[in-house]
Amino acid sequence: MKAQGIRIASYNLQKCVGLDLRRRPDRSLQVIANLGAALVVLQEADKRLPPRPAALPHDMVEAQGWQVVDFGEPTGSLGFHGNAMLIRPGLEVLGTAHIDLPGLEPRGAIRADLMTAIGPLRVVGTHLGLIRRYRLLQLRAIMRHLAQLDSMPTVLAGDFNEWGPARALENVTPGLMILPERPSFPSPRPVAPLDRFAISGELAVQGHGTHNARPARVASDHLPVWAELTRR
Repeated sequence: MKAQGIRIASYNLQKCVGLDLRRRPDRSLQVIANLGAALVVLQEADKRLPPRPAALPHDMVEAQGWQVVDFGEPTGSLGFHGNAMLIRPGLEVLGTAHIDLPGLEPRGAIRADLMTAIGPLRVVGTHLGLIRRYRLLQLRAIMRHLAQLDSMPTVLAGDFNEWGPARALENVTPGLMILPERPSFPSPRPVAPLDRFAISGELAVQGHGTHNARPARVASDHLPVWAELTRR
């Protein structure tokens, strides 16, 4: 009997501005729908400057059958520091938090504890900094946050902004395994595995990859990545 699983995805929307320089949230939502995921972690889901209004409007998201997970940000934002999370019906939100991250530029992470088809699942979404020193500091901050919580199967997903092998990142994420690289940037001809997943030992990966079907190659400068997860 096949073990029950869940498909999750991560996608840097680039504020819904495609390579054609057109802001097309409808196109971004088409890419998200094509992923077939129950949960999608987003980066650059809000416009950059305060009050950081959503680049992907709430009403359009909800009209497509998604629930926007609430992380307590002011009205208009889709999440926290541009990070957002969408879930399909059937997933229950048990708790949420957001995490301020250190660095020269404002960065943050979001956390949602969910009840899913594979049981309780903790999902952290983030967009790490451009400088490796700060990426490592930011990952350490996320791990300190997680260490204060009760244990739960955990996925860390997002734009890690790391061009090289995962070894340096794994040194500061004990207990999490970073999945093998799947190039996702730049979208027309991806060479860099910027978008990644890391999972705790209670989880198994049945498959993971990059989604490059139309219109993903023009909707953002990043391709979305996905992973099929089950419990061990």
